[in-house]
Amino acid sequence: MVQGESLSSWHKTSAADLGGAFRAKRVSPVEVLDDVLRQYERVNGSINAIVTLDEAGARQAANASEKRFVAGEPLGPLDGIPLTVKDNLHCRDVRTTWGSSLYKNFVPASDELPIARARAAGAVILGKTNVPPFTLQGYTSNALLGTTRNPWDIELTPGGSSGGAAAAVACGLGPIGIGTDGGGSIRRPAGYTSLVGLKPSIGSIARGEGLPPILYDLEVIGLLARTVDDVSLLYSELSGADPRDRRSLAAASAHRDRFRLKATKQINLVMRFGDAPLDPEIEDAVKKAAHRFETLGYRVEEGSAPFPIQTVNDILDTIFASGLAWIVETNATAQVDPSLAALLASGKNLSAAAYLTGLNSLWELRAQGDRIFGAHGFLMTPTAAAMPWPAGEPYPRQIAGRDVGPRGHAVYTGFVNVMGFPAVALPAPRSPTGLPIGFQLVGRFGDDRRLITLAREYEAAWPLNEAWPAAFV
Repeated sequence: MVQGESLSSWHKTSAADLGGAFRAKRVSPVEVLDDVLRQYERVNGSINAIVTLDEAGARQAANASEKRFVAGEPLGPLDGIPLTVKDNLHCRDVRTTWGSSLYKNFVPASDELPIARARAAGAVILGKTNVPPFTLQGYTSNALLGTTRNPWDIELTPGGSSGGAAAAVACGLGPIGIGTDGGGSIRRPAGYTSLVGLKPSIGSIARGEGLPPILYDLEVIGLLARTVDDVSLLYSELSGADPRDRRSLAAASAHRDRFRLKATKQINLVMRFGDAPLDPEIEDAVKKAAHRFETLGYRVEEGSAPFPIQTVNDILDTIFASGLAWIVETNATAQVDPSLAALLASGKNLSAAAYLTGLNSLWELRAQGDRIFGAHGFLMTPTAAAMPWPAGEPYPRQIAGRDVGPRGHAVYTGFVNVMGFPAVALPAPRSPTGLPIGFQLVGRFGDDRRLITLAREYEAAWPLNEAWPAAFV
């Protein structure tokens, strides 16, 4: 980009507004793509969000979309909208590295199912966003493609493992991003970058034709955007049952049942998980967000975690460790970052009996289902226990003056994956230094659209994302 050249504002425009502009012929999908690519040239070198750009494929899709709009035959609300895809999801003819040299030359011949749905809806896929190795860590860095940085402060991490996806959306590299969430990988990066992040119920967005499911069924497709409407738009296009994913058939039934239930305006606020430390700035911001719900007529009651925290942590440790061990043992050339050495050792030492014990614990928890919520319609927690830390470090070593381990910052999110629940992450009031802070709302299995409705109510009263990271406007 020539120094001093002005940018248009299309890269800052929501997907919903872009769709309206396309239909009104105020701008074309090709013009929007051109502006987003200019933004890419301007900012991606600083944040390393997109690690594989598919400019040729994006231009082909934008040109096809423009012809449909000229003919008055757009495919729907996603037609012509630029988006990015996390680098553990297959896009045909675009490499999928999974953050590992093991896959550095792997180019899939077909799309994973949700990406195929996005493409069929006319989306313009820009490329792939960065991840940690095998998407097993809460920051975003790997030896193959480098470190992703937070647009709000490039010395800090955007979290992980969907850190590249979050950084891309946060600085205008497409208004929406598709990622995954296996233990909080959408919700924590959303909190660190002032985005809306949706982790759907297991099966809500059908999957298939992708990488090995090393996290059992804990990892689901997750969505990132700057507005609730954009998350809702993308969810509507990607969700739905498919016989190739039997979990999606159960989810579809649960969604139908939820629509018959009367909504409740009660929220259980859980600020502390056991004795795990919490950054005081996060505690203050999330309590302020909870008070906002009270002004909207919700009854917010602060309580303790309504499930056995240690059991959840044991399940996560078992599944994460065994998944990594499987990858290494079935691929002789797989290289593991030193920060994953302890997890790998744990996985190699797991017996089949220990693994099945973990799965049985998981199913026992899931059998409790709605009882975990009691009289409350929703649970509310912080998205993370720590503020973002230096970008190249795998996790913060201390929180509120106390030493913590690799998942010390991630204590609030994993139970959602273990239980299969949906959750939506939203921005809370920012820290005194201006850094984003997030909170999550969690619903019962099948409550995905109820959560979106609740998030939209919050956004209507306190508009989100009116400010941009100053260096990336």
